[in-house]
Amino acid sequence: MTGALAPTKPLSVADRCDRCGAQAYVRAVLVGGGDLLFCAHHGRKYAEALRATGADIQDETDRLHATPASASNEER
Repeated sequence: MTGALAPTKPLSVADRCDRCGAQAYVRAVLVGGGDLLFCAHHGRKYAEALRATGADIQDETDRLHATPASASNEER
């Protein structure tokens, strides 16, 4: 993010791509207000054009490569 706009909340599993309906990992905050949500594929496809219009891109695609936390030993 550029820091020009207020930070936005993290994306959740309920957030869906405006293009295809898959889980959203990219939010484009538009200069005129509002935002667009994209899956990783569509986020990559449209990011350059959106940045050119001044949109602020929140990219959480790194979450796709994160490993889930393991269960603790306390549950045994």
